[in-house]
Amino acid sequence: MKTDIILSGVGGQGILSIAAVIGEAAIKEGLYMKQSEVHGMSQRGGDVQSNLRLSDRPVASDLIPLGQADLIISLEPMESLRYLPYLRRDGWIVTNSQPFVNIPDYPDVAVIIAEIEKLPNRVVIDVEAIAKDLGSVRVANIVMLGAAAPFVGISFDKIAEGVRSIFSRKSEDIISLNIKALNAGYEIANKK
Repeated sequence: MKTDIILSGVGGQGILSIAAVIGEAAIKEGLYMKQSEVHGMSQRGGDVQSNLRLSDRPVASDLIPLGQADLIISLEPMESLRYLPYLRRDGWIVTNSQPFVNIPDYPDVAVIIAEIEKLPNRVVIDVEAIAKDLGSVRVANIVMLGAAAPFVGISFDKIAEGVRSIFSRKSEDIISLNIKALNAGYEIANKK
């Protein structure tokens, strides 16, 4: 078993929380993992990216070569296109449909989504709308994780355990809300 994942978005969207949950789940699944992060300007609006390499055998490098990512999980559609050269031909992209417009000349969102829609293996969802329906836009990243869960290569139960573990210092209400968010994203991905 081997899964190479690129997580992308902008600062403040919860990319590194997704990486932490997947990391916890990988450990619970008994997998090896290497991770690399780029989050220099991770204040709200700066590019955030993480490479996660999961395997049932030791992993030598934490960086994913071009054309080798099995999965791109992105909370920002333009950021998902930035890392498209890393995606395998049969890889999956799971991305938010709603942009985080942080530059004055942000491209037309319809053009970005049209490019993503050309890919054979994709899930494009409005994670903020789903999170708002659940009661808090702050769980949008966990909705995204749920939508990506079928493609991660780790059992859904272990991912849910990872969510519980990462948020264990929070209240039971926060843990419950995040589990609901995970389930909501998972249900949507399974309908696509």
